[in-house]
Amino acid sequence: MKAEYIKEEHDILRTSEKKFLAKEAYPHFKDWEANGMIPRSFWEKLGEQGFLCPWLDEKYGGFGADFGYSVIINEELEKVGTGLIGVGLHNDIVVPYLYHYGTNEQKDKWLAKCASGELITAIAMTEPGAGSDLSAIQSSALLKDDHFIINGEKTFITNGIQADLIVVVCKTDLKANPAHRGISLIVVERGTVGFARGNKLNKVGLHSQDTAELIFEDAKVPKANLLGGEGKGFYYLMDQLQQERLIVAIGGIASSERMLELTIDYVKERKAFGQSIASFQNTQFKLAELQTEVEIGRSYLDRTIEAHMKGEDVVKEVSMAKWWITDLVKKVAATCMHLHGGYGYMEEYEIARRFRDAPVTAIYAGSNEIMKSIIAKKMGLV
Repeated sequence: MKAEYIKEEHDILRTSEKKFLAKEAYPHFKDWEANGMIPRSFWEKLGEQGFLCPWLDEKYGGFGADFGYSVIINEELEKVGTGLIGVGLHNDIVVPYLYHYGTNEQKDKWLAKCASGELITAIAMTEPGAGSDLSAIQSSALLKDDHFIINGEKTFITNGIQADLIVVVCKTDLKANPAHRGISLIVVERGTVGFARGNKLNKVGLHSQDTAELIFEDAKVPKANLLGGEGKGFYYLMDQLQQERLIVAIGGIASSERMLELTIDYVKERKAFGQSIASFQNTQFKLAELQTEVEIGRSYLDRTIEAHMKGEDVVKEVSMAKWWITDLVKKVAATCMHLHGGYGYMEEYEIARRFRDAPVTAIYAGSNEIMKSIIAKKMGLV
């Protein structure tokens, strides 16, 4: 069933993106996984084709597209591989901070280059000792004359190695009570004195997605790089997390659909005891159950996307979609790998990569336990 928000222009976009990815991504993705990096040339090609930040105003290199374009772009990238999640992070998570809270000068300086692929972005929230509890971050940014002096460490930063602009979550008021009122967002640019990238992290999955540690030792950042108001960072994060978690859910349902497609094709071809695996009742029941759950997830997600596009507050619904769908991704991955038998454990089979990539979706953008806490609060239980 086609979602109501998908119009003819979205279908045209999907056709165009599929052709682009068939040439520029699918043939190279295994190499990107092996090399541990998406080449910058691919980012530039995405920009040339209009697949980066299409929702931006024309003067910034976009064409004022609605969120439906973001849905299509993220779905098709996910079909290539979850390791392309950094593109969605750039398009629909980080650049919106620059657009919504940036000054005109900041927008003029950065946004067009974000749309062209010249600038790659990241957001640095997580620290070695602080994850979901943002009020516990220790990174500080103290104003000295016309610069902030930033000290601290960040970890698990998507696009951390290649990023040219990093929105850093830090404390500009160490005495704020409650602590979250002292949090600000400051944009750190490539080449900033005192800023260094640590290890490129060796992850279980998402091998093509560069993830890094970031280190700030008296990093000197112009006061003009403060994003929005000082002490307002926590509230900005809360405003934007709805869309971030929606992006994760969109990728999750697309991945689940892809794994089912792979597995249905495989069980029809694979023979055991003189007949196809698909002819066994256990196989039929397992796949029937998964297909049902994935279609339920898709229907709920589409409804939530439509509400988000209308500007409705769907924090509860997005939290529900994020935890339920990313738990489903893990279930689909495990079941589909099992139905592939021994071949499912071999790296040359896509299902093995999907199995590795699935678990982290339940962790990033707020763990699923945090999602349940948000839901409980929205239910009036807290």
